[in-house]
Parts: sequence; structure tokens; C-alpha cells
Amino acid sequence: MRAIVLLCLLHAAFGQDNKFSWLGPLENVPQQAPVQSQVCVTDQASCGCCLMQKQIGRLEKFFNMSINKLKDELMSSKMILNNMRGSRSAFSVALNNNSAMVSYGPFSSDSIIKYKHVFINLGDGYNVETGIFTVPRSGVYSLSVTVYSSARVTLSNCVTLQVNGENVAEAIERSGQDLEDSTSVVVAVQLNAGDQLSVRLLQGCSLSDDINHYNTFTGFLLYASD
Repeated sequence: MRAIVLLCLLHAAFGQDNKFSWLGPLENVPQQAPVQSQVCVTDQASCGCCLMQKQIGRLEKFFNMSINKLKDELMSSKMILNNMRGSRSAFSVALNNNSAMVSYGPFSSDSIIKYKHVFINLGDGYNVETGIFTVPRSGVYSLSVTVYSSARVTLSNCVTLQVNGENVAEAIERSGQDLEDSTSVVVAVQLNAGDQLSVRLLQGCSLSDDINHYNTFTGFLLYASD
């Protein structure tokens, strides 16, 4: 009889859904996923791997940002360089390239000097036929003129540097007391695209030149302003 009762009690106990512990029965509640801190405590290797992946992700993001910034800066530098190359302008010319000394002038009126020997004409702004330099781009230009005359002619070298027919500077030497006269003028001026530069020999004045290139006209763009 006692055995039958014991079997009945055991069957009833195993038929219940409740779980038991040393502290008594536990309610049948769904288990929650362990939080990250618990995972790190129970599986430190897995936690370290996750942390490493996060750090790699941050480094990759920073690296990509740096690469994109460098690409932008490189593109900007290339554009500036191409702009500078496209706007380069420089010329330097001499009166002639004759082996023997040749006189130029005097004339009965002022006249534009046509420099025939070209050292450099970067941008093709200088016209050998007219003696005029046409400004290709607005900016600040450095301009210089050197004149020379010898005792072969009347010692009176006098020229004016002009922009659009207006005097900018003069180079005049009229001593007449020696065998040679020479003078130079150098200026930096703001010019606009399309302006025309020339050197004008004044009435009654003269120049002398040969392969030594005593008479020169030079100009170049210092920096653009447009």
C-alpha cells in the first residue's frame, strides 16, 4: 500500500512543468540572452575579438576619410597647377642679332620700337612685326627696358614704356659727353587682359645694337588677379 502511494506522488511531481532548485520551485519563465558584460566574463576571448573588430572598423573609417581628403587636396593642387601653366606669360626681346653694330633712328617722329630678336615668347603675346605685347591675362607684371647708343650716332637714347599708348615710365640718357650712353627702367604694374605694351623711341633719339643685345624689352606675369 505504501509503495503505491509513493509511486503516485512521484508521478505527480514529474508531471509538473515547474523547475526545482535547492531554494524551491522556480517559475517557468523564458531565459533572456546574456548581456555583453556577462559574455565578456564567461568568454573573454570572444569579447576581445569584438573589441578588435570595432577598433579595426574605426581605423578603416578614419583611413577612408583621410584618403578622400588627400584625393580632394591632390585634385585641387592639380587644378591650380594647370591654371598656372595655362596662364604662363613671359617675353624677352632684343633690338637685333647683327654681328656688326647697327643704328636705329633717329626718326622725325615718335615710333614704336620693333624688337626683332626673340629670346623667349611664352604664350606668344609679343608680335615681332608690330613690336607690341598683348597682355593675355589680368595680373601684376614685371616690365623692364634697357636702351643703349654708341658714338656712331648722336648720343641721345630716349624711350618711353607705354600701356595702351599712355606713358608708364621713361628711360632717357642724353649726356653727349662720352662715347656710350645706356639706361634702364624696371616697373611692376597691374595690367588687364587685352592691354597693349610697347616701347616708343622719341623723336630725334637713336639706339645702337649688335649681337651683344644692349637694347632689350622684357616682361612676365608675376601673378594673375582674375
